[in-house]
Amino acid sequence: MLNFKSVLITGGTGSFGKKFTEIILKKFPEVKRIVIYSRDELKQFEMSQVFCASKYPSIRYFIGDVRDEARLKRACEGIDVIIHAAALKQVPAAEYNPMECIKTNIMGAQNVINAALDSGVKNVVALSTDKAAAPINLYGATKLASDKLFIAANNMKGSRDIKFSAVRYGNVMGSRGSVIPFFLDKKKTGVIPITHPEMSRFNISLEDGVAMVMYALENALGKEIFVPKIPSYNIMTLAEAIAPNCKKDVIGIRAGEKLHEEMITESDSFNTIEMDKYYIILPSDANTPEYLKHYKAKPVTLGFKYNSGTNDEWLSVEQIRQLIKDYVDSNFIV
Repeated sequence: MLNFKSVLITGGTGSFGKKFTEIILKKFPEVKRIVIYSRDELKQFEMSQVFCASKYPSIRYFIGDVRDEARLKRACEGIDVIIHAAALKQVPAAEYNPMECIKTNIMGAQNVINAALDSGVKNVVALSTDKAAAPINLYGATKLASDKLFIAANNMKGSRDIKFSAVRYGNVMGSRGSVIPFFLDKKKTGVIPITHPEMSRFNISLEDGVAMVMYALENALGKEIFVPKIPSYNIMTLAEAIAPNCKKDVIGIRAGEKLHEEMITESDSFNTIEMDKYYIILPSDANTPEYLKHYKAKPVTLGFKYNSGTNDEWLSVEQIRQLIKDYVDSNFIV
């Protein structure tokens, strides 16, 4: 699928970008070029110590910001596939610096679209977030706008052979800034801060996130938002799995934070279809029968919603501990 192709990853030095790069190099040894596009020179240097050009001659490190359309277009020369992972993601920072978040997450998304359309790119997959469904914070609102831009880009491609799609998933286990590394660190203090004892979140591994992007690259017709069927966990269960002997201190829900996360809203149910592993949200102007046939899917029932608090699958203490050993810290000991 990616052999003999040139791939650009925006935000390529993040948790997803590094894992995606690792998997490409393993599965597609004849990939023509992998361009890591990001604005942090230190992270690029650190990543280059793992994925060095001498060992992996296909890899390139390109300093740039998605806000800079001219630089982005230069990086897209000769590129076949774009994975758009760059974003400002911290909810409190976005609330305090709203225009900075808008410039990166919305204007940056449009810059990626423009660069792709102008550079002969064939396939674009954008990373979304559960916070884009019925958003209550600015970060979620900007990612919802980004999703709309990428889906609508299919309407402006003209005769170009290009397709745009998005993948939306919940908290990535062990990713930088996520709750599991935070709890592992707080465990040393003997106190785990709990926002609300009933809080729940979806959970997905980086590997499964990468697998969904690969599925979208290979199968998307364009206009889809792919949503994985994944388990939820309760925040108290997570705290018990990581630090059973620590005090649990309830500190209250932070500004812009939901009690439960949602990836498909009730309003989305009119345009959502279901497969074995994924849901797919389509725009209202999509030719739904075409997508149903292509994916061998079925429509969800009207009024369906996919919420971490009403999910059918929940992780137990032992399951969480095993996942931490598998995906976060192989030396994890309770």
